[in-house]
Amino acid sequence: MRVLVACEFSGIVRDAFIAAGHDAVSCDLLPSERPGPHWRGDIRPILRWDWDLLIAHPPCTYLAVSGARWMALRPAQTEEALKFVRRLLEADIPRIALENPISIISSRIRKPDQIIQPWMFGHGETKATCLWLKGLPKLVPTDIVDGREARVHRMPPGPDRWKERSRTLPGIAAAMAEQWGSL
Repeated sequence: MRVLVACEFSGIVRDAFIAAGHDAVSCDLLPSERPGPHWRGDIRPILRWDWDLLIAHPPCTYLAVSGARWMALRPAQTEEALKFVRRLLEADIPRIALENPISIISSRIRKPDQIIQPWMFGHGETKATCLWLKGLPKLVPTDIVDGREARVHRMPPGPDRWKERSRTLPGIAAAMAEQWGSL
């Protein structure tokens, strides 16, 4: 399966699909933190290539409810972020998963198909993550664990806080590769 992982600098989801035997490429404006197939730059030119699956993690700065203050101060950026989300969801790719926290995507585009938590996939923490799906089933929890800590919400301020908060956890990436990669 040819998999495009959009807006991913970490390589975590890309590498989970590669480990499962798929042809996967990550794409981001930033360089990849891990060696592997990575398109550094704008996703629009490669969005038109022949992909079987798109997993997209659009930046949530102007979308997430937790950052509502930014939306009010910068409405043009919020509209641009929503336009980008629509472009991803409407891509001519048979299977699409768009991931974002609780956000205005729910009220301005459509409700998510599923809300998952890290503790459903082997990580003892909370972080509600919405999935908007096209041609894909909902993820089935793989390893429900205790210890529900709100780690990402307790991170101290710092220049890389956004990076730490935006990484997909390996258990979720493995579930995506195992369950969606087998379609």
